[in-house]
Amino acid sequence: MMAYQALKAAPDYYIGIGAASVEEIEEINIGQATHLAMKRALLNLGHIPDLALIDGKHAPKNMPCPIKMVIGGDHISLSIAAASIVAKVTRDRLMERLARRYDGYGWERNAGYGTAAHLSGLKMRGVTPHHRRGFAPIRSIIDAKADAV
Repeated sequence: MMAYQALKAAPDYYIGIGAASVEEIEEINIGQATHLAMKRALLNLGHIPDLALIDGKHAPKNMPCPIKMVIGGDHISLSIAAASIVAKVTRDRLMERLARRYDGYGWERNAGYGTAAHLSGLKMRGVTPHHRRGFAPIRSIIDAKADAV
């Protein structure tokens, strides 16, 4: 958290946050939704950079600036590592807020991954609007409820 606070306080460091909704993920797939969130983050910087470094090997299309793909980028680029910190803290905070709205899924601890506690919450409390219906464990719960009716 200290690194995140230092990044937020840095005078010459711009932070843009981008996200994709559950509906967008379901419609265009997780990879394309990730690219859409990257584009939104760049557009939310406050200015368009001369170059964006992106961790990975699959280049997103239609970005607002030139990009350079860097495999293992969070280990070799300070700006990619910083972006990873911002993304993780932002996601953790969103998951904590979601956990307050939907108790019993363990989102504040598991970030939505299919841990035993999360799966137990799904079985006991059902599927929320924040679960991806195309994801196999969610699909099986929905199908099981439909079969029971």
